[in-house]
Amino acid sequence: MPQNEWDKQLSPIRHRLAGIEHMRESRVFLTCQAEHVYEVCRFLFCDLGLRFVISTGIDAEDCFEVLHHFSDDASGTMVTVKAFIRDRERPQIDSITPLIPGAEWTEREMHDLLGIGFRNHPNLQRLILADDWPEGVYPLRKEIQT
Repeated sequence: MPQNEWDKQLSPIRHRLAGIEHMRESRVFLTCQAEHVYEVCRFLFCDLGLRFVISTGIDAEDCFEVLHHFSDDASGTMVTVKAFIRDRERPQIDSITPLIPGAEWTEREMHDLLGIGFRNHPNLQRLILADDWPEGVYPLRKEIQT
């Protein structure tokens, strides 16, 4: 889908976005603060009918990033919602699992490995780490020494 068409489609949530980046015609990044991620994902999934693909998490230099990846199958475009969590001590973000049940395990994985809390998640229990893994130690955080 051409850039101007995406900009038009995204106009109802533009005020919730910090930026729209068109990497190429088939790749769009939408950046937002953590408090807006649920609303942006709800719009993409419910209003535009995009298909949820997967979620990923990153420990960046000054924040955590949660990326929710969606596909517009009709145009072949991948749309990524990139949410920034600035609180590194107690990182929290709204879960999209109540909206998209397929996000449950990827959010649990980010919780296990990065220590990101997902508000309103229906089952935020360990998924990957062993039961005897120490509480508060998150192996994919940059401060963890290997």
